[in-house]
Amino acid sequence: MDKLPLTVIGGYLGAGKTTLINRLLSEAHGRRVMVMVNDFGAVNIDADLLKSAGEDTIELTNGCVCCTMGADLYMALGDALDRRPRPEHLVIEASGIADPKKIADAARAEPEMDYGGIAVVVDAQNFPALAADVQIGAQIRGQIEVADLLIVSKCGGEVPAALAMQLAALSRAPVVAMDALQAVAPLLLGGIEAGTGKSSGAGHGAYVTWSYEGDAEYGRVALEEKLGQAPERLYRVKGVIRGSGEEGFELHKVGPSVEITRVARPEKTRLVAIGPQGGVSAEEIRDWWEG
Repeated sequence: MDKLPLTVIGGYLGAGKTTLINRLLSEAHGRRVMVMVNDFGAVNIDADLLKSAGEDTIELTNGCVCCTMGADLYMALGDALDRRPRPEHLVIEASGIADPKKIADAARAEPEMDYGGIAVVVDAQNFPALAADVQIGAQIRGQIEVADLLIVSKCGGEVPAALAMQLAALSRAPVVAMDALQAVAPLLLGGIEAGTGKSSGAGHGAYVTWSYEGDAEYGRVALEEKLGQAPERLYRVKGVIRGSGEEGFELHKVGPSVEITRVARPEKTRLVAIGPQGGVSAEEIRDWWEG
């Protein structure tokens, strides 16, 4: 049986990894691809592509399978290898604070797997400030250093020259603009030239996480006001909010950028937030939300 190639998609919180995954799953590439994600609910699958859906797995009409990845990486890899028919390619979305190289190295240690490269998504709007941040800058730069391919999001069809120079100082990996790609599958499923990334010893700093599930309700104006009062170092917030009547909102906050989208009213308001330890505490986040 052929070895199973593994491609890892990395990038910091809110960079656009799930957007890249959504594009891969929707393309007619003709491959049996298995995608493992941390946040299953964020994967947006067109109804025409959906074949079946379980609690933590979806199957698509184009042969792709998408599932959540458990805490044990090696068990997850074993599940992929044991699946029949076996996938032709495995793609893992690393969490925003993970070292993608540690996940990719698992492929090197597994005799039945091949290293398919590391693609790191770079947020053009927020990367310069993140890379210079005293607390998390080393981690951000470390993700860039181990990449075999850099995919720049939120930049339109062209990577800004200043950002390209900054990335070139950290990595020899090719740099492409996500919006300029007509298809992402040719790159992710065999177009990554492995070996351009170097070892990173940066690791990652400690993070504070906070979550909420309850009956809190907000109109759009009140929600915008609430977000404007968020702790300065609260970097990432995402979830669904109960509005009034039949209204609901999907929320994504990445640094200073906030996106609020109207959706069907959820049964509960659910939020997850994250920030660097020392910059914000769980108590501060709780007091902000409940205050």
